[in-house]
Amino acid sequence: MQTITARLVSTHFVIMGVAGSGKTSIGQMLAAKLDADFIDGDDLHPQSNIDKMAHGIPLTDADRAPWLQAVGETLHGHAQRLIVGCSALKRSYRDQIRAAAGRPVTFLYLDGSRALIAERMGKRERHFMPLSLLDSQFAALQVPEPDEDAITVSIDAEPGAVVDALVRAINDGAEPTVA
Repeated sequence: MQTITARLVSTHFVIMGVAGSGKTSIGQMLAAKLDADFIDGDDLHPQSNIDKMAHGIPLTDADRAPWLQAVGETLHGHAQRLIVGCSALKRSYRDQIRAAAGRPVTFLYLDGSRALIAERMGKRERHFMPLSLLDSQFAALQVPEPDEDAITVSIDAEPGAVVDALVRAINDGAEPTVA
């Protein structure tokens, strides 16, 4: 596989979006293309959060606070290029991550329709996040604003095309377009 040498403003990324948007699969593929490490933010959740979600109970901002701190600290403590998968649904969550990271962080927003994501979630196996929480994810979602360091890409295409669009946007600073 070809390694892309990126001209990056930031070397630390959070691949974000609602549950089922592809954070893990796209994040892993993107990390391979950028010669970066990938950490699934789900692995940084306290067990109490996982238990709540597994029982169909949406997390509160208070529940998320230690998780967001852990995501930011992971970004802070990682010397190499890093991509962390984390929903980062609200601007305040992204601000918490940035503050804990103490370094520039670029957010990579995986944008998709509720119908597409519900279809994908219905096909997942062995994941603690039930489809019943998808509406709460969309209700909490605040799309990154133009003043945030963020790249938005549609997930309507095949994963490889989504990754290629992200790589182009990261390397060239261009708007991502999916072929």
